[in-house]
Amino acid sequence: MGTGLTIAGIGVLVLLAGLLTMAQTAIDRVSRGKAHHLVQEKKSSSEYLLLIVEDPAPYKNVVWLLMLVAQVTAAVLATGLAIDAFSGAGEVVAALGVTVVLYVIAVLPAKSLAVQHTDRCALLVARPIYLLGRLLRPLSRLLVIASNFVMLLLPGRRLPDGPFVSEEDLRQLVGTTDDDEEGEEEEQELIHSVFEFSDTIVREVMVPRPDMVVLASDATLEHALETITQAGYSRIPIYEGDTDNIVGVLYAKDLLKRSTEDGGIRAASLARAPLFVPEQKKLAELLREMQEQRVHMAIVIDEYGGTAGLVTIEDLVEEIVGEIVDEYDKEEPLVEPLGGGVIRVDARMPIDEVNELLRTELPDDDWDTVGGLVYELTGRVPVPGETVRFAAIEFQTEQVTGRRIQKVVIRRVEAPVEEHAESS
Repeated sequence: MGTGLTIAGIGVLVLLAGLLTMAQTAIDRVSRGKAHHLVQEKKSSSEYLLLIVEDPAPYKNVVWLLMLVAQVTAAVLATGLAIDAFSGAGEVVAALGVTVVLYVIAVLPAKSLAVQHTDRCALLVARPIYLLGRLLRPLSRLLVIASNFVMLLLPGRRLPDGPFVSEEDLRQLVGTTDDDEEGEEEEQELIHSVFEFSDTIVREVMVPRPDMVVLASDATLEHALETITQAGYSRIPIYEGDTDNIVGVLYAKDLLKRSTEDGGIRAASLARAPLFVPEQKKLAELLREMQEQRVHMAIVIDEYGGTAGLVTIEDLVEEIVGEIVDEYDKEEPLVEPLGGGVIRVDARMPIDEVNELLRTELPDDDWDTVGGLVYELTGRVPVPGETVRFAAIEFQTEQVTGRRIQKVVIRRVEAPVEEHAESS
């Protein structure tokens, strides 16, 4: 093959690699909702795009295979030219040269074009990619089978239809929805919640110990029924001595079955064995454990073995789908705007939510809630009306019940104080 034909061949292969990169990027950015919308608008090739989006794995395999063939072939041809031109150093020069050419001339512009004109690029390549996918599907499946055979020798899962993508790839794909797609913002939030769920620990979602409704082990069935009715809960922990010694969980359905029997029966005799979990346990792990043991409540213990709180299946589900309000829930807002950038918050409000609301950078490594931060800044139980500062944020304790902070008013001050915290 002459030098001119070789150079032309390399150019064609680089162009092909760029087109395939554009196709991959554009199709990855099109959601099912968007594809259906394009079909409804009767855009050219939209029906092919919808077929690809609904079953992307076989087509991705074909695109990646062709990209690999184009890049490797271009590298081989360029290596031959470089050997002739630069003698012994040709292999290194060719490898570096092709890498730079492919990335700068083909990959970057192709990705940029696909990001800026996603719909047009996806529709442009949809038909040829669909036809190639159908034509080369047997080869794609053969490659998957070969990959699965190799995976038998290595740790990891097999590939059912196509390669896995990383969590980071999925996060990026979630954010690619066009602004004009109605209803998909909630879907994005739901998917992001799923990602965050796997990183969240029990301590962040549990009902803290002071908020727990509990029953003494010597409580009568009548007293237990009254407590459950007033609280509106279907399960209540049973303690013996103090709440650090939880001995069981009383189910309302078990209580109702025996509520007409002799009043001398104690609630503890009907309690089921509790599930104990540490504060640092990941929610995803806890959910699997609760499903395996078929329990709906777990008692959370701290590093010293004391009771830190409790967590229910509902608490875990709410981390994904948001707050679930039933007829027994008291709909008291965690935050109330007071005007002028001032807010009143429940002391249980997580610090990260305050940071998001006020665009602040309050530390949330050592304290989970506003109340915890105020306790740290005051060094004791504050009195109503007491004010403390952290940097440019002022916290005024508004309501205290016993030793527990209930309400805090938060406002910005004009300039941060010099000390870490100032009390007045």
